[in-house]
Amino acid sequence: MKKLFLFFGLFSALAGHSQDRYQGEENNADKKARLQKLFTGGSLNLGFSSYSTNLGISPQFGYSLAPWADVGVNVGINYISQRDYQYSGDKLRQTLIGPGAFVRLFPVNFLFGTAQFEYNFIRYKYIPAGGSNYAPEKLKLEAPSLLVGGGYASGRERGGNTYYYFSVSWDIMGHDNSPYIDSHKRSLPVIRAGYNIGLFQGRGGNRRF
Repeated sequence: MKKLFLFFGLFSALAGHSQDRYQGEENNADKKARLQKLFTGGSLNLGFSSYSTNLGISPQFGYSLAPWADVGVNVGINYISQRDYQYSGDKLRQTLIGPGAFVRLFPVNFLFGTAQFEYNFIRYKYIPAGGSNYAPEKLKLEAPSLLVGGGYASGRERGGNTYYYFSVSWDIMGHDNSPYIDSHKRSLPVIRAGYNIGLFQGRGGNRRF
């Protein structure tokens, strides 16, 4: 009888140890799967016309909620120059820092819609044309922006979040101080090209959902 109790006690201990080990492995697998959904990277943006230039960089950090949805945070650093060539030739120059958040939705692997909210802190410089009666001016401004558009992703596969992308968007909020509208309140196209880098994905860049 003692041997029987000893056997059941040993069996229970081994079973408990195996269960703890299995749960530990399962927890580690879940943790690894979550880490594989993280990504970083960033983009360069370029907006231009005959009267304006927009140059900038936007590092980012994000998380893939699903194979078709990425979300993240970013910080935009931009330089913008505008010239009113039609009337006076005055120039506007802006430098800005704009922290924000974004979402990208992929109806198919290589196409996506995007929305990005930014809150921009702007240093503004007004340069009057030669012979103008206006004086130069410097200001500190703030403006929210909501950039909405779409893009193309190259190299993105289901289960992976490492890819190149190209997008075009417009500021649909149209705030008076927005860096993405000109002096005539016309929305400027914001063209961005960037690279998404999947983190903790190992060889092949695949993640699990």
